[in-house]
Amino acid sequence: MENNTTVDIIGAGLAGTEAALQLAQRGIAVRLFEMRPLVQTDVHRSGNAAELVCSNSLKSTKPDSAAGMLKHELSCLGSYLVSFANETRVAAGGALAVDRDLFSQLATDALEAHPLITRVNAEVVGLGAEGEVLVANGDGSDAALYAPADAVIVASGPLTSDRLAAYMQKLTGQGHLAFYDAAAPVVMADSLDRSKVFSQSRYEDGGGDYLNAPFGKEEYERFMEELVAADRVIKREFETTDLFQACQPIEEIARRGFDAPRFGPLKPVGLTDPATGRRPWAVVQLRAEDAHGQSFNLVGFQTNLTFSEQKRVFRMIPGLENAEFARYGVMHRNSFIDAPQMLSRTLQLNTEAAHALPVPIFVAGQFGGTEGYCEAIASGLYAALSVSARLNGESAPMLPDETAFGALIAYATSPETQDYQPMHVNFGIMKPFEKKIRNKRERYAAYASRGDEALQGYVEALHKKGLIG
Repeated sequence: MENNTTVDIIGAGLAGTEAALQLAQRGIAVRLFEMRPLVQTDVHRSGNAAELVCSNSLKSTKPDSAAGMLKHELSCLGSYLVSFANETRVAAGGALAVDRDLFSQLATDALEAHPLITRVNAEVVGLGAEGEVLVANGDGSDAALYAPADAVIVASGPLTSDRLAAYMQKLTGQGHLAFYDAAAPVVMADSLDRSKVFSQSRYEDGGGDYLNAPFGKEEYERFMEELVAADRVIKREFETTDLFQACQPIEEIARRGFDAPRFGPLKPVGLTDPATGRRPWAVVQLRAEDAHGQSFNLVGFQTNLTFSEQKRVFRMIPGLENAEFARYGVMHRNSFIDAPQMLSRTLQLNTEAAHALPVPIFVAGQFGGTEGYCEAIASGLYAALSVSARLNGESAPMLPDETAFGALIAYATSPETQDYQPMHVNFGIMKPFEKKIRNKRERYAAYASRGDEALQGYVEALHKKGLIG
């Protein structure tokens, strides 16, 4: 049922899409601003909502993993995008991977079908004095298309446009931070040499969800030599602060030492080459990119190599000698605010300049300082709950620290967190048990059990405030 309130959301990525659907479900009108395809980025391919530009994997579904805990939390809270992910899933062992085109289309269709959601194709450049959204006109001027909303959610993502980033810099009172992120290439299935690659998931006999390209020792060393010598798009050496550790380009990993990839993305542990009956020296794993298995993603092969070098060097991988590339790997700049110094636990922007505006501003997704697909979805959902509570004159229940996303929010919004870099949910930031559990599997299972109990209490609190159906 409509409640005569409106929220402006900037960005139709994972966080913005989830927030829009959650707010509309609660009877709140949404204006969802998205600059694509009017203004395109270096890595997006379409103007659809919730487009995945890096991997097509939403990570592990194991209940005793931090990523699995987060998916469970999202399902319990009624996440639309996690539901769409399950509808469009492709084989990926214990991970939730999706057909990214189908996933994005489901999200887009859901937005367009909802009568309370208005999609606005325009580049947002900031807010006016009354909190109204300002968009760029083709003549170089700015304009307000609508009257001010009751709240604004900035979910513009890691590729926030320069003008909007500059405006957000004014609101935060300091320069935005940035790191480089990279996406892996995708190859066509029918171009692979199936006499060399084999199907198997780690620690599984026989067929599996992954294709595996096995290296012998000499093949691997030749590949490493060419990989580190190959021409790069960004020529300088990367510094730790520039590059998000979970998305290190494969050539940067190789620069640490030729064996570094063998203990990282090319580790052969848990795999047996049926041609030899032995563990390979190293293995490149390929994961299905679409539901029909027509294309495969090179797992862990985020890269900064030029397109021509990718074609030359990656064709040295056994079984990929004639690989056709559906998409080359790309590298792009990710922007984010210093969340611990800028955001409250409700994800509201907590600066003097932001408070001077008559409209409350919330920040969600990667621009708000979290990393990961499900983390972006969770922040969009959480921001929607915070906004809904505020517009209903309620205080939003705090997501418990014992939950996966609650632990991340606590860490990412604590003023005590210094030199913050965006991160995924992980057990390292969760509150430890008073009595130490030495066995890692038992400890992780205990985290999951404790988190589920806390989640149930949180859901009950949401029910009492009428924030969840």
